Amino acid sequence: MSHADTDAETGVSTDEDTLSNRSEFVLLYDAADCNPNGNPLSANDKPRIDETTGEAVVTDVRLKRYIRDQLYDDGHGVYVLNPSKADEQDSFERDDLFLSTAGLDQDELDDHDGAVIADRFLANAADVRYFGATCSFSSDIQSDLGDDFPGQFTGPVQFEHGRSMHTVVTKTESKQLSTVIRTGDSDQGTFATDNRLEYALVRFHGVANENGAATTGLTTADVRRLDSLIWRSLKNQTLTRSKAGHHPQLYLRVEYDAGGYYHGGLDDLIERTDAAETDGSEYRAITDVSLTVDPLLERLAADADRDRIEAVHVVASDRIEFEPAGRDTDAPTVDGGAEALYDGLQAVVGETAVDVIDPYTDGDR
Repeated sequence: MSHADTDAETGVSTDEDTLSNRSEFVLLYDAADCNPNGNPLSANDKPRIDETTGEAVVTDVRLKRYIRDQLYDDGHGVYVLNPSKADEQDSFERDDLFLSTAGLDQDELDDHDGAVIADRFLANAADVRYFGATCSFSSDIQSDLGDDFPGQFTGPVQFEHGRSMHTVVTKTESKQLSTVIRTGDSDQGTFATDNRLEYALVRFHGVANENGAATTGLTTADVRRLDSLIWRSLKNQTLTRSKAGHHPQLYLRVEYDAGGYYHGGLDDLIERTDAAETDGSEYRAITDVSLTVDPLLERLAADADRDRIEAVHVVASDRIEFEPAGRDTDAPTVDGGAEALYDGLQAVVGETAVDVIDPYTDGDR
């Protein structure tokens, strides 16, 4: 598939190869004085907190919503639309939504078989290429598409649930929100509690799988786009009153060279060095957290020695700091901020294999 040259019949791109190797993502962002992910089934949309560990939980659906909304703002086709982001011309009628995303009128469906329409739909629906989707439409559309249209697409990019790296604390000064509506001679009000956390440093892990990419047509260009997209989405899509306070701190994508190989669990190799002294409940900013990436560098060094790493794509904020883990290892240690991290990565995987991302100038990469 491509995003420039397209097949004359299907509209499907042809100048970009489908993803052929695997990538592993690590994302750290913090959320201060806000609700990272409310639970709509709880009273007043309370933040999701693991009752056993006391850690904040953020679902993959929440992160994907940020990414979808940023894709939409960047002008890419999005099938799973956010009503609050959509333009007036966007329709949420299931048939209209599918047809508009595929760039077709219903009377054109008879001109192509279901497989061709699926290719055209995927070429236009960037979010489905990443995350998959279950398509919903009327029986009339279904009969026109026939059995060759899959109807359900499994996304090659998947994230596990994010968790805070520490115990979190709910703000004691939760705000009572009220809405008053005047009806006739009386006022009627509704009240809700605005639940927020004091602070959460959230850690996510994800994978881009080349096997799934063969189904949705995810390209190497699509994956490169994520390198800036995820960072910008956390900056641009967290401006509502419950989400203001989010800041990306570290994004790392390890692009593997060996077919089908990835290490897994790289997020667990970014550790708190102060875990023995505090549960983290007193954290209020990223500067309060003591972190080390030395175990991560040790792991990457081992994979680099086996020629398993193609590249490491990385960006870190200017506020995050790392310190040595004090481990007995031949791998380099990181003592400092973003530049120290970049130097450490270059030392273990090679200078030319480290791609330092600028999310704002790289754009779609």
